[in-house]
Order: sequence, then C-alpha cells, then structure tokens
Amino acid sequence: MRLAFAALAILAASPVLANGARPVTDRAAFLSLVQGRELTRLGISLNVTGDGRITGSALGRAVTGTWEWDGAYFCRVLKWGGKVIDSYNCQAVQLEGAGLRFTSDRGTGDSARLQLR
Repeated sequence: MRLAFAALAILAASPVLANGARPVTDRAAFLSLVQGRELTRLGISLNVTGDGRITGSALGRAVTGTWEWDGAYFCRVLKWGGKVIDSYNCQAVQLEGAGLRFTSDRGTGDSARLQLR
C-alpha cells in the first residue's frame, strides 16, 4: 500500500533520463500519447483526459484529479479515496519505450514510471 501511495503522490527515484528516453514538452504531444489510453502500474490504473481530468483507481480506491499544461510541464492535483494526496505539482514527462516517466518538482524530484496501455 505504501508503494502505491508513493507512486500516486508522484503521478515513482531518479531525475536522470534513461537511455532512449525522450522529453515530452508540450500539451499536444502529451495528449497524443495518453488520449484514450490507460497509464498503469501494479495496482494502479489512470486515465488522463483532454478536458483536464484524471480518473482511475489504486488499490481498489478511486483516484480523481485535475491537470493542466504549464510551459513544458504536466501540473496536477490528485485525490485518492476522496483525500488529497498531493497538492499542485508540476512534473517533467519523458517517454520511455511503452511508458511515461513523471518526475515531480519540475524534473528535480522523485519519479514514477507508468505503462501506456
């Protein structure tokens, strides 16, 4: 449960880009990757919609949130089971193979990798 919570709080630890990773720096490119697809990780399934919503579940509890694009960053607020688990945070996004890595604090914090399905 702690792992899932940590992964959600980030939206899991190295700000260094892996070989072959490609930064996603604009809203249109980001949406082309996530529109109509799920972002998944063990026990977590999320949908990010073009109208600024985040929906899904983690460990059997509902996940909801909102997001916007600010400059080159994905900025969002998440709730898990109705409780805010992470306030507004802007994250760097990188495409890594069949997944996306989200790195908190504008690319300087912890990161989480979620598969695109």
